[in-house]
Amino acid sequence: MKRLCLLFIGCILLAGCSENTSEGKGTFPEKNIEIIAPASPGGGWDRTARSAQRAMNADGTVEEDITVVNKPGGGGEVGWQYLMQQDAHFAALNSSLLITGPLLGQTELTHEEFTPLAMLSTEWLAVAVREDAGIDSGTELLEQLKEDPKSLVIGVSPSLGSGNHLAFVQAVIEYGIDPTELQFLVYSSGGDIMNALLGGHIDVTSNSLSDLSEQYLAGEVDILAVTSPERLDAFPDIPTWKEQSIDMEFPHWRGIMGPPGMSEEEIASWDLYLSEMVETEEWQTDLENNNLEEFYMNSEETKEFLQDQNEFFEGIVEDSGLTP
Repeated sequence: MKRLCLLFIGCILLAGCSENTSEGKGTFPEKNIEIIAPASPGGGWDRTARSAQRAMNADGTVEEDITVVNKPGGGGEVGWQYLMQQDAHFAALNSSLLITGPLLGQTELTHEEFTPLAMLSTEWLAVAVREDAGIDSGTELLEQLKEDPKSLVIGVSPSLGSGNHLAFVQAVIEYGIDPTELQFLVYSSGGDIMNALLGGHIDVTSNSLSDLSEQYLAGEVDILAVTSPERLDAFPDIPTWKEQSIDMEFPHWRGIMGPPGMSEEEIASWDLYLSEMVETEEWQTDLENNNLEEFYMNSEETKEFLQDQNEFFEGIVEDSGLTP
């Protein structure tokens, strides 16, 4: 009888251990992680997604495999619609297009439908002219546009309502210029804009500093102002708009988000993985190599930031004359 009791107790203990092991396997993640780049390979979203993949793999906190998948189309919408159908093992890169798309009537998807996970990085935007343009500062440029809004052609990409366009709109509004009176010419890429600027087809461009840096260092263009709050270490000779009495800053940010309905445990896990990822040497090296600035915020901070950005862009889009 005593032996039977011991066997019975042993079975209960084994069952308990088996149950605990099963519960342990249920913790997040239970399968491979997939990071969605909602664009073709080679662009900003793709580079950021692959940087995150390398850094998370190097960190080793996530034991499951991490892959990147490209879902291009619709200014991010194809990838974001794909994310809507997935679980917390999937996350997608985003940018200000997530905010401006619905404001411009380009999509019905809004940032509120997703689970914010983190802000990751930013690049700063700049205004440039040809080296021989005879315009020496951002305020001199704005003064000319204030006197004659049609005197200069401004090239932007990839569309009206993009960050490149709206950053310039913010600057001219701060200077008291009606942006709807300006001449904007739209190009599909930063490379096309640079060819147009150097070829004399446009007079000014608002573009990412990374797209302008090669020609700036070669002495082919002058950069009049950058949208950062302070001068950048990599480009100490370029003044900010704030230095020129234009009270603005405009981060061209990239973040990451999950599908709707994620649990608190899943969000906390992503918070842990991403907060450790941005501290890795691999991540810091990729930022430096791509002329990006660290812009990390956790899930709660990102939620508040997106709400603030939505209010900000509502005003800028309305002032730009692009409200549907």
